[in-house]
Amino acid sequence: MKGLGWISTVFLATDGDSYSRLFGLDTQLIADACITALAVFVLFVFLSKLLFNPVREFLEKRQAKITEELETAEQAKKESLQMRETYEDKLKNVGKEAESILSDTRKKALLQEREIVEEAKEEAHRIRVRAEKDIALEKNKVKDEVKQEMITIASAMAGKIVKTSIDAQQQDALIDETLKEIGDSTWQS
Repeated sequence: MKGLGWISTVFLATDGDSYSRLFGLDTQLIADACITALAVFVLFVFLSKLLFNPVREFLEKRQAKITEELETAEQAKKESLQMRETYEDKLKNVGKEAESILSDTRKKALLQEREIVEEAKEEAHRIRVRAEKDIALEKNKVKDEVKQEMITIASAMAGKIVKTSIDAQQQDALIDETLKEIGDSTWQS
C-alpha cells in the first residue's frame, strides 16, 4: 500500500496504529495545489486571450449590429407610418381631385364647343355672303344678256320696219326709245 499513500491519508488508517491523519496537508500537496492553480490561471489567461476575447468581441459586434438594425428598422417603421398617413390623405383627396379634373375638363369641353359653334356660324355667314355676291353677279350678267338680246331683237324689228329710210342715228334713237318704253323693271326681274 505504499503507492497509494495519499489515499491512506485521506481515510483513517486501520493498520493498527493509532489514527494517522484524516487529511494530510503536507508540502507536496500545497506545491501541487499551487502548480495546479498556476496552470489553471495560465490556461485561463491563455484561453481568454485565444478564445474568450475573440468570442466576446464577436458578441459585442453582433450586439452592435443588432442594435443598429433595430434602430434602422424603427426608423423604417416610422417612415412607413408617415408614408401610410400621406397615402391615406391622398386617398381621401382623390375624389376631390377627380371631381376637380372632371370639372376642368367639362369647362374646356364647353369652351371648345362654343368655339366650334362660333367658327361654324362664321363659316356659314361667309358662305352666305359669298353666295349673295355670286347671285348679284349672276343677276347683273343676266341683265346684261337680256339687254343685249332686247337690243338685238329691237334692232331686227326696227330694221324690218324701216329698212332703207332710217340711218344709224335714227336707228339708235329708236332703240333707246323702245328700251324706255319697255322699262328697266321688265327685264330686271
